[in-house]
Amino acid sequence: MKRYWYEGFLGLRYLRASPHRGFVSLIAGIAILGLALGVAVLIVVLSVMNGFEEVLRTRILSLTAHATISGIEGRIPDWRVRLAKLEGFPGIVSASPYIEAQGLMTHDGKSSGVLLRGIVPESEARVVDLGSHLQSGRLTDLTAGSYRVILGKDLAEELGAKVGDRVVLIVALGDVTPLGVIPRMRSFEVAGILSVGMYEYDRRIAMVAMQDAAKVLRMGEDVTGIRLNLANMYAAPRVSRAAAVAIGGGVEIQDWTNEHVNFFRSIAITKRILFVILSLLVAVAAFNIVSTMVMVVKDKRRDIAILRTFGSSPGSVLSVFIVQGSLIGTLGILAGVVLGVIVAVNLQELVHALEAVVGFKFLDARVYFMSDLPAHVRATDVLRICGFAFVLACVSTVYPAVRAARLLPAESLRND
Repeated sequence: MKRYWYEGFLGLRYLRASPHRGFVSLIAGIAILGLALGVAVLIVVLSVMNGFEEVLRTRILSLTAHATISGIEGRIPDWRVRLAKLEGFPGIVSASPYIEAQGLMTHDGKSSGVLLRGIVPESEARVVDLGSHLQSGRLTDLTAGSYRVILGKDLAEELGAKVGDRVVLIVALGDVTPLGVIPRMRSFEVAGILSVGMYEYDRRIAMVAMQDAAKVLRMGEDVTGIRLNLANMYAAPRVSRAAAVAIGGGVEIQDWTNEHVNFFRSIAITKRILFVILSLLVAVAAFNIVSTMVMVVKDKRRDIAILRTFGSSPGSVLSVFIVQGSLIGTLGILAGVVLGVIVAVNLQELVHALEAVVGFKFLDARVYFMSDLPAHVRATDVLRICGFAFVLACVSTVYPAVRAARLLPAESLRND
């Protein structure tokens, strides 16, 4: 029998329970379970952070477009000429003009601040995917002169407004009358309800036809800016700057990477911090292997003495216990990966079931900007976690294995 084979064979055999060492096997099982739980928790938490990042990016881009070019003074004159140039610019798929302003909306004695956005439905649909987020109504209902509005879901609930109701928009621009300056007001019919899934938007967005917004805000033929849909969203900073220069400059540039940079930066920082903190759990579980292996070495003193008497070298004895400790680590890691991936893939269903049992909603959209708990498992994260845990498990076997290799056969047999 070859040398490397009997070392691996003994290392594997020592994992099996026997009537005389059931307690030792129990400790080994606890070490495997602890390592599995640590790895599973780390996979689930990092998957949730990945899910948060992806959902935030998707939902933010459903309203903000990849890049925005706006007037320095809040207006872009001669925007049709610039729009034509932008639509033919390399890297830009489509462009859409818009008008945007703050306002106050009232209905049935209730009022709320709103972000009024005037859009051209046909071109807006080519820039952002709003149609899939409409609970009722259509973008094409926002025709010029119809004075219809699509409200965010939470804004409609705050106002108590439903499709078909009339709401009143009040803007800061005023009309001078003998009684003083009176804010401009205009009645709109609710034509639809929009639900993006992010409280920040659902609570304040109100979309109307761009021509109607221009009349209420006295914009004339000007627009606030132009929104861009790019072929490569990650090239937004470079393409938007080049496009702004191509149309003559004198405009402000904003893209999705810097408009919501705090969101994505905080997620990245939080993910790193959680990885470090939860890695301590994996480290504690891995170092439990030390106590397990020390007990195994103590239990196998006679076996070690016999192996040494038959001519096994200290290196061979060292290999036997390193193999055993590595097997414990490998079993724990594999069990943790399976458990972590299963939990992460079915996390939303598990959370909803738990919410139904306890009668409490864990994610408040007003705090976390979303009502669901998304999770996305990335292979790179799983490999990084497995590599980290396996290294710790192997390091944990070094001391007990060295201790076993240094045992003297005579002393071991005499003590027995």
